Amino acid sequence: MGPHPAVAAIRLAVRRVLHDLLTEHSHSTDAPAPGNPRAASCETPPVTPPTAPSVTSATTLLATTAYDPTRAPASHGAATHGTAYEPSYEPPHAAPHERPPSPLVLVACSGGADSMALASALAFEAPKLGIRAGAVTVDHGLQAGSDLRAEEVVLRMRELGLDPVESIAVTVGRQGGPEAAARDARYAALDDAAERHGALAVLLGHTRDDQAETVLLGLARGSGIRSLSGMAAVSGAGGRYRRPFLQLDRQTARKACMVQSLPVWDDPHNADPAYTRSRLRQEGLPALEKALGKGVVEALARTAQLSRDDADALDAWARQAEAAVRDSAGLLECAKLYALPPAVRRRILRRAAIEAGAPAGALFARHIEEVDRLITGWRGQGAINLPGKVVAQRQGGRLVIRQG
Repeated sequence: MGPHPAVAAIRLAVRRVLHDLLTEHSHSTDAPAPGNPRAASCETPPVTPPTAPSVTSATTLLATTAYDPTRAPASHGAATHGTAYEPSYEPPHAAPHERPPSPLVLVACSGGADSMALASALAFEAPKLGIRAGAVTVDHGLQAGSDLRAEEVVLRMRELGLDPVESIAVTVGRQGGPEAAARDARYAALDDAAERHGALAVLLGHTRDDQAETVLLGLARGSGIRSLSGMAAVSGAGGRYRRPFLQLDRQTARKACMVQSLPVWDDPHNADPAYTRSRLRQEGLPALEKALGKGVVEALARTAQLSRDDADALDAWARQAEAAVRDSAGLLECAKLYALPPAVRRRILRRAAIEAGAPAGALFARHIEEVDRLITGWRGQGAINLPGKVVAQRQGGRLVIRQG
């Protein structure tokens, strides 16, 4: 009998990401030497499913794979069973007497259901592909006893068989509000851990429900299509962050923890109405589902993917068009900018403002609209002040964006 459908679904999602990472890793190394079939065979075919598998189909796919799920290293709960065995993946040019270390993948784990489910799936799947699996938990210090809770998470990760495992305490600032400040501190800590350990990637437990919330928050802010595209499955420098669960709902992750007897911690901040996302989760989305019927979360997540595809295409168009709207001195020509579609033109303006020193996180749509009016609604108006002490002004048919 195979694993519970929820467990099968989370494992399949993680396995697909690990396959992708191995493929990218093998492509980034030198080609195997001629006559070395073992090195050549280390490449793993990419798996890029267009849609998420149902938990039932995930069970079927697990049952039909070439490896035996009972051969994973023993660990905590029902997540893994059996004994350790020789990894099937060997990096290129690995001499018999000098095997390079296996690639490392970390999971960011808060102790909540989503990240615990992700950690258990990584602990189960990684050894089958010769990948080392570790974990990082970040102590934000925002609640009493957060350090003790972080220590508990570290113990749970080690029980799962993950190594290395560490807890990182951070200081959360105030810039951008409490949620944004905590997020910035968390990602800075994860970036540091990935660099220190030389990790290929850091897995994050964001689910389809998180994606739906992100889309609604972007919509409420009146943001552009890039904001409506939500979280990317791959993000960060060099594609460091991977989100295997974006097509799985939160309930599947919680169910997977329950059937594996994995203890989870429910962060009280997730139910605190002082936080915008918490109000949306507890009140906003349930109200939408009551008014519009079930399927709102799935529809919002689908909107995110469609928006991301459109935003990617427009970004590529803007990059190609930018060279054609600059003169020999590199200045932007207003007449040529005016001829472009607004969505393309505004992307060029945003890129120019950021290159001049405007912080991307502080540069909002209203700023770009004001700069755009220097092109589309020119009436001799003065310079536009942008974040980061950047100034945009029109001079002799050219748009000049520079530090003030």
